[in-house]
Amino acid sequence: MAHDHTHDHDHTDTDVELLEEGTTPVAQAFLEKKIFGQPWREYLPVLSSLAVLLSGLALDHFTTVWFQDPWRLIWYVAAYLPVGWPVLKRAWSRILHRDVFTEFFLMGVATLGAFAIGEYPEGVAVMLFYTIGELFQDAAVLRARRSIKALLDVRPDEVTVVREGKYQVVKAHTVKVGETIQLKPGEKVGLDGTMRYDSGSFDTAALTGESVPRTIRRGEPVLAGMINRQSLVEMEVTTPFQDSKLSRILKLVQEATGRKAQTQEFIARFAKIYTPIICGLALAITLLPSFFVDKYIFHDWLYRGLVFLVIGCPCALVISIPLGYFGGIGAASRHGILFKGSVFLDLVTQLKTVVMDKTGTLTKGTFMVQEVKPVGIERHELAQLTAALESKSTHPIATAILEYAERGDAQSGFVPITDQAHPYESYSIHDVEEIPGHGLKGTVEGKTMLAGNAKLLRRFQISFDEALTKIPYTIVMTALDGKFAGYFTIADEIKFDAAGVITRLKNEGIRTVMLSGDKSAVVEEVARQVGVDEWHGDLLPEDKVAQVERLMKTLKSDPKAKLAFVGDGVNDAPVVALADVGIAMGGLGSDATVETADVVIQNDEPAKIALAIAIGRATRRIVWQNITLALVVKGIVLILGAGGVATMWEAVFADVGVALLAILNAVRVQNLRFD
Repeated sequence: MAHDHTHDHDHTDTDVELLEEGTTPVAQAFLEKKIFGQPWREYLPVLSSLAVLLSGLALDHFTTVWFQDPWRLIWYVAAYLPVGWPVLKRAWSRILHRDVFTEFFLMGVATLGAFAIGEYPEGVAVMLFYTIGELFQDAAVLRARRSIKALLDVRPDEVTVVREGKYQVVKAHTVKVGETIQLKPGEKVGLDGTMRYDSGSFDTAALTGESVPRTIRRGEPVLAGMINRQSLVEMEVTTPFQDSKLSRILKLVQEATGRKAQTQEFIARFAKIYTPIICGLALAITLLPSFFVDKYIFHDWLYRGLVFLVIGCPCALVISIPLGYFGGIGAASRHGILFKGSVFLDLVTQLKTVVMDKTGTLTKGTFMVQEVKPVGIERHELAQLTAALESKSTHPIATAILEYAERGDAQSGFVPITDQAHPYESYSIHDVEEIPGHGLKGTVEGKTMLAGNAKLLRRFQISFDEALTKIPYTIVMTALDGKFAGYFTIADEIKFDAAGVITRLKNEGIRTVMLSGDKSAVVEEVARQVGVDEWHGDLLPEDKVAQVERLMKTLKSDPKAKLAFVGDGVNDAPVVALADVGIAMGGLGSDATVETADVVIQNDEPAKIALAIAIGRATRRIVWQNITLALVVKGIVLILGAGGVATMWEAVFADVGVALLAILNAVRVQNLRFD
């Protein structure tokens, strides 16, 4: 229950380092000898102190001849030192750093004072139960970090790399970008890269929580943490070990506790004022009665002051509250939701408006070409030229056109353009420019080509039939050498849980808004199907920013009302940063959006938005339960202690007992059901 958390990190950081660096079988076997998740040696001081204390109490009860001071004092000092000495050292260390009024100081003064007035068993008991409370705290923190360690477990230290035509097993961090590694069936991927074989099946559960295997084709990304499920494959490394997607996700979670919630910050400030006041009151209880009590007995009033010190220790507040938030972060990470700080667990409980992107957030973003209408050009030639230009883009619509060109269209008699792995390397493609919110412009086989939406063609004054803009599908219009050359109609599929999460958010009084760069007809159709309250289409990135700013102004009347933006693409990064809570949909999506976001949903399920809010609310509820429990019980027992009714044993319950109850309540959030 330490106010400074060095004691906590001594265990957890060591465990993380061991998992990162790898352990020998002997060392791992030793580490597995744990009690409540901690090395058994941590409990030796407590067990030895408890044994000596119990034997001392037995001697006090059954022996009166030889068990007197100084032997009795020596016996209880032997019981005190295993648990008391570390606390006294830490109290002295804090004093040297000019931080006097800590719980270590309170415990030290109270227990040494108990020894000074001859209350040896009570002095030992207070320190013993305090140490037991710390061990419970450490066990709770380790439990909350278990999901992070599980992620570390799926990042292997060694990989099989191809060097000079031979396969060598090397440390993953030694592999350079551009090298090729081999993945055997059942093997975990150690680095990010791209697939070199035609296809492979991968388990992505460690990254997304999804149990359904994912098929990855040639040239597509393979990420660290995935598991190769079937055949032997090879991949080309694209990212150093320390910069892999999984490494960055782990870093985000491990740093999450640094961004504190307002409740945590208030309690930390409160404790710095509260603790000196408790010390002053304890001193007043001890000395002031000498001025107005007829039969003032220093021993009795010192005992009351010491009891007051023990009761007043703010352990339950300063430990259980951050532990509650940390438990919420741990619970969320097990559901594939990464909060980048406990402050955002608080903020999601205050959401009144949730703004969402369409593509990749409410829809799957896996587009399929439905129809191709060439104008003044053969279908296969239009597909070839457009696919060549789109090969320079990573947009989902570009991928759809590439897949169409590569698979062909049996109904129209259009055959695949090539069966090569990289069919466009032989094309002459120059001066490609991606115009955000519009499309692509470039030179393909000597022809100036445009491929994008209606805004792109209007920008370059290309005439086309305006009736095409009324089609309720995504349309990619093309132009060659300044003339309209036809269009592709492309459809996206709405995610299975999109309508459900909108309904759930509405039921909780949260307004839903959809913003998209897609044309308004498409956006309107999706809005109708999922049921959002408000929608806007044909938006450029700067238009999305303007819309979010407008919506945030409408919430100004209520300072506690917050707005969240949920997106997945690079274009969403500005609005994700602008919102009170930025949520990145898909931990495998845009790096810029993931880095900017406050909350990262590792898979593509919109339902996790509502789940994140539910976890935030459950965490906040438990934190306030702990605050109420600690303040009410301590308030009652402080009054009883000052009046001489409560003894050191009641003080132990008011301090350590309440702290233990608060800790047990805090870890409850990790076991709650949120469905």
